[in-house]
Order: sequence, then C-alpha cells, then structure tokens
Amino acid sequence: MMLLPKAVLAIAALAFSPANALWPIPQKISTGDGVLFIDQAVRVTYNGVPIITIGYTPPASSHFDSRQIVQGGVSRALQSIFSTNYVPWKLHPRNSNFEPKLALQNRVQTIAIQQTGKDSASTFKPRAGDVDESYSLTVSKTGQVSITAKSSTGVLHALETFSQLFYKHSAGPFYYTTQAPVSITDSPKYPHRGIMLDLARNYQTVDDIKRTIDAMSWNKLNRLHLHITDSQSWPLVIPSLPKLSQAGAYHPSLVYTPADLAGIFQYGVARGVEVITEIDMPGHIGVVDLAYNDLIVAYEQMPYQYYCAEPPCGAFSMNSSKVYDFVDALFDDLLPRVAPYSAYFHTGGDELNANDSMLDPHIRSNATDVLQPLLQKFLNFAHAKIRAAGLSPFVWEEMVTTWNLTLGNDTVVQSWLGGTAVKDLAESGHKVIDTDYNFYYLDCGRGQWVNFPNGASFDTYYPFGDWCAPTKNWRLIYSHDPAAGISASHAKNVLGGELAVWSEMIDASNLDNIIWPRASAAGEVWWSGNVDAATGQNRSQLEVVPRLNEFRERMLARGVSAMPIQMTYCTQLNATACALFP
Repeated sequence: MMLLPKAVLAIAALAFSPANALWPIPQKISTGDGVLFIDQAVRVTYNGVPIITIGYTPPASSHFDSRQIVQGGVSRALQSIFSTNYVPWKLHPRNSNFEPKLALQNRVQTIAIQQTGKDSASTFKPRAGDVDESYSLTVSKTGQVSITAKSSTGVLHALETFSQLFYKHSAGPFYYTTQAPVSITDSPKYPHRGIMLDLARNYQTVDDIKRTIDAMSWNKLNRLHLHITDSQSWPLVIPSLPKLSQAGAYHPSLVYTPADLAGIFQYGVARGVEVITEIDMPGHIGVVDLAYNDLIVAYEQMPYQYYCAEPPCGAFSMNSSKVYDFVDALFDDLLPRVAPYSAYFHTGGDELNANDSMLDPHIRSNATDVLQPLLQKFLNFAHAKIRAAGLSPFVWEEMVTTWNLTLGNDTVVQSWLGGTAVKDLAESGHKVIDTDYNFYYLDCGRGQWVNFPNGASFDTYYPFGDWCAPTKNWRLIYSHDPAAGISASHAKNVLGGELAVWSEMIDASNLDNIIWPRASAAGEVWWSGNVDAATGQNRSQLEVVPRLNEFRERMLARGVSAMPIQMTYCTQLNATACALFP
C-alpha cells in the first residue's frame, strides 16, 4: 500500500470540495455546505423590475438593448438548470449516497440583478479592454441571490457561474446546490479570449458555428475569429462580387449568405462573444482565380511546396491596380456589414511565399527589397479602408517578423510561430494575441492529410506525422500563459490568446471533440490564470482535473460532444487515484 503525503491528501480533498467545482474558477470565491433547491417559480428582477425568464430570445437586430441581452442570459441560465442539467453520478464513488434529501422548502427565492453601469455601443462590439466584464454573485443560505455587474456582459458571466452551482436530482425534476452560502467576486485576466475557426478548408455549418459560440460563452471565452476564406474555397457570399462564391464555394449549398453572417454576429453579441472576420491576403487567396483570373499568381502551381505551405497556392499580384480595385469593391460591400457587430477586421498576412511573385508579370522577383515596399503599400491601402469603416485591423505576425512592415498603433498582431515572438512583439510596442502553435493549435497530432506515393517521399515521411505533432493535450495547454516571462510593463500589450482550429481534417463529425474540453483549459488560464492566488504556485492538476471532468459533463448535457479526459474509474474517485507519483 502506497502512503501519500499529507499535503497530497489535502490537495485531493480540496479538489473535490464543492467550492472549486466552477469553470473557469472565479478569482475570489467562498462557499458553505448548505443545500438549496431551485424551481421555475423563482422571481427574477433586473434593476428592480421583473423580467421574462424561460423561453426568451432577444430579437434579431443590429441594435442591442441591455435589458434584452440580460433577459436572454437569464433564460439560457435557467434552461441549463432545468432542461439540460445532469445527475453527477460520474463524479462520486460508485454506489455512494451523494445527493441531498429532498427538502424543497429550502429553495432559491429571488434573483436580483443590478447593472451599475450603462452599456455603450462599444459594449456589444468592444476593442480589447473596452468593456468591464467583472461581476459579483452572492447566494444566501435562505435563497436570496444577488448579481451585480457594471455591464450586461458581466451579468452574462455571472448567470453562467450561477447555473454551474446546480445539479439535477435523480429522484425527478428537482435541482439543487450544496454550496450555500456563496460569495464570488470575479473578473478576467485577459480581455481577449478566443477561438479561431477555419471555414475554408472544410465548411462548417451555421449551426455548428452557433453551437461553438454557445460553448464559448459557458467557458467565458469572448472572441470567435472566423478564418472564412482561403485558397481552397471562398464560401462567403459577396453580393457585389457574386462570382467569388459561385465559383469558389465547394458546392452552391456550402455558402454563408449576408443573412447567415449577420445571424452569426447577432448570436455572438447576445452571448458576449464578438465575432472577428478574416479575409486572408495577400497570400492564402488563390481561389479568387476561379472567379477573377487576372488578380492571382501561382494558383495551382506545382510542386506546391515551392509556392505555398499547402495546395492550391495562389497570391495577389502585388503590383496590379486591378487588385486594388478588387479589394476596394470587396471591402465596400463587406465592411459595412461587419461594422455594426465587431470592432476588428483581420487581413491575414501569414505564410506569403516570395516565390509566387517570380511568376507575377508585374514583378518577376522574389527579393525582399522589391516585395517589401509593395506589401507596405498594399497593407496601408487595406488598413485605411478598414479604419474608414470604423474598425481596427488584425494581421498575422509575419507582416512584422518576416516583412518588417510598419503598422498603425491600433493594429493587433496575432503570433503563431512560437519562440520569443510574443515577448519580442510586446516589447516593441505591438498589441499581441498569442496563438503559439506549440500550445494552441488544436488540429495538431492527427497525422498527415497529404498523400505519399510509394517511393522516396513515402520512406522519408513514414509514419506520416503532421508538422506540428504532438497533439496539444489539455494539460499542455493549461501550462501555458501568454504573458509568462514578460515584464509587467510590456505584458499589458499581450491582450490574450486564441486557439487555432484549422480544418483540413475537421468537420461537423468531430468539431466538438477537437475543441472541447481542451479550449476550456485555455479559457481558465485566460480568465483566472494557472497560478493559485493563495500559494503563488502553479495550480495542481489534482485540483484542476475534477473540475474539468465535471465541466465536461455539463457541456455534454447541454449538447456539446466534448471528449473525455479520463475514464470513469478516475472521475468517480479522488484526484490522487489516477495520479502518477515519483
């Protein structure tokens, strides 16, 4: 029999304490051990006025009303308690009596929501740091609930936390918490907490995108970055340039209409998730050649490795006035439809291969000193259009780290190549989003999608691992903090992080379990950090894993097919049962 140190046993006991059952863990929390039930008779007020609860959906509109946003949040929170809850048998020893006795007189009486600040237009399409997401939540022993927040976004976060306090009873339609009284004060560590979803390699349905937004809101993630076009397909309908999607979509049914795009934006705003649109350029745009063949060079050139990272290649002809006319028309159509819902627009800029311009009749060179001024001119033009629409630009890091372009102070740089790039960019004054492939690429470790005929390439690449293996498991993701090792004065330039979901091998069949619950791990680090405030040490997996197992069960109950991270034997016992000790 192995005897465990007292410190380990203490951690194990803490791990199964109800006080730590929430995800992401709040910044400050205290709980008791009192039982409260809740039913649909609970009275809910917003700034002292009763509001509609279950069954309410905010109307589809580009004009947002705080009361409607909060009513929608209340409705979803109560639905998660009463309609999509679960009996947590998997989180307790088998055949144990873990449920409280039915004592329905001890129940939640009222939920009083007080928003102390007034929402502005930027609340619903914020730049990083524009909106105060903090909240406080108290639940008394006698069933009075108080939620206070400065913004409706903070109210939404509080409602999600509140819903996670409750479980379904196996005796029937009864819903309880064992943690009263509760006192929580909470706010995020980083203002940008996101997922980048590739819609071009494989089409993702509108329903799948909206379900991803739902799960993001449960995890307090607040940015969905849609990589909506690439050289493989153009699924986005641009009414003034109809040939783009007509020629570039994989199939006429696999498109996003203006109504689809507006619906995705509105769905996100109602849940505190801002959607950021990306049209990647000047590379990763070869598919435009199918509609306008005088704008693109190197489309479908072989061997593709000489011209791009993956087929079919293709980049803008960088010295062509027709390209500027095209971007002008594209942005005049698209940006006014983005601006009501988002503060940002992403112009890409990753993996531009200089060899493409060797095939450009207007350039015939791959020399940096030839291409760099052309890129600067193009970026200045594109970003001026974005700013004129009231938006701030995003770019991938190569525009700075490879091409040394000058960016506006409002431009956000998304870094993915790892190493010291985030630190270097932050120290040079750039606003940075961390998407380090070593930690945050969720598609990694699934093997190659490209084929290897028998012969030299077969032998060289056997057993066909992908370029960014291994799989980024939740423990690896949880270990990484975007601003770690950066001085406090420069860390303020690190806005947060995004997980990348490149879709070469991801579609509706596996989207959920590729993202969840690994994205949850990043979500907690970006919200409350991976360091325990009381000890100053990195939070132990013995404390984290029971909560993540529990939150995975909540996501399953709510309709998201999150993959398991442990077998049931482990979830039913304390955290040390499946721990590896030296």
